[in-house]
Amino acid sequence: MLVFSTTNLAKTMPSSAAENAIMTIGEVADYLKVTERTIYRLAGAKKIPAFKVGGSWRFSKADIDSWIKRQSEDDTQGGALET
Repeated sequence: MLVFSTTNLAKTMPSSAAENAIMTIGEVADYLKVTERTIYRLAGAKKIPAFKVGGSWRFSKADIDSWIKRQSEDDTQGGALET
């Protein structure tokens, strides 16, 4: 019988699954209300936080939310949103 300690598990588990969700191209496109082609272009140009698993793009929801906030801040300071 295997016994696992749960004391360290609580320290490494995410506080919220939704905060640490990993999204696909389609999910990010839906979330941002743009086409998948736009997300492919932004990811390929490294203008949006993304990483590849095998040959497929993946996105951290927390990173996307932070990116949205930065884009919004840039826009209010006179900068243009990058799309």
